[in-house]
Amino acid sequence: MINILMIEDDFEIAELLTLVLKKYNISLTNFECPELGISALNIDKYDLVILDLSLPGIDGTEVCKLIRKKSNIPIIISTARSDIRDKTICYNHGADDYIPKPYNPEELVLRINALLKRTVILEEKLQEEIILPFTYEDEKLEIYKENKLISFTMAEYNIIRYLIKRSDFPVSREEILLNVDSIKYESNIKSIDVLIGRIRQKIETNPKEPKYLVSIRGVGYKFINQ
Repeated sequence: MINILMIEDDFEIAELLTLVLKKYNISLTNFECPELGISALNIDKYDLVILDLSLPGIDGTEVCKLIRKKSNIPIIISTARSDIRDKTICYNHGADDYIPKPYNPEELVLRINALLKRTVILEEKLQEEIILPFTYEDEKLEIYKENKLISFTMAEYNIIRYLIKRSDFPVSREEILLNVDSIKYESNIKSIDVLIGRIRQKIETNPKEPKYLVSIRGVGYKFINQ
């Protein structure tokens, strides 16, 4: 279900939209007080904000600015104010859409879905643009550093592949013995240190001061793939 936070001091409008949006599997939580609405963003997870401009205590344009400073959440302005200056201010403050009142609630549903769809696509593209230093291809049993193939023994390959999967999490020597193929649990734990040393020689610029495969005192190792 889509969760929306609304800041609207007109109770009747909020109640109507709550009922209509529910039919489209959209949950709406409204706050008449803008300060409470802003605070709610720090407490619960919302997918989108619907914001009125004529609010008690603080103007909606300022609320828009405050929200955008702390979050990238999509913002739809829902207001009876149609002056181009208000629209300009809101867009400059980070609003994503602006729908003048009165409007058909179903149009709002269309705008919500369209905006959330664009947001998901943008997030996926941003994720695709993040290039990790180390990647692997299980079918070929190959490890790449910045798209350059590195040659490993099977034991080395299985260890670094496991560590890449567990990137940014501490991994003990015992965990490596239990989960890495081609290494038996009965093997000497010190043999893990030997293999880690060999891997560092192949992936680190300075193996004595590792950047990617670091030691965690009292635990084991951590692979940093960034």
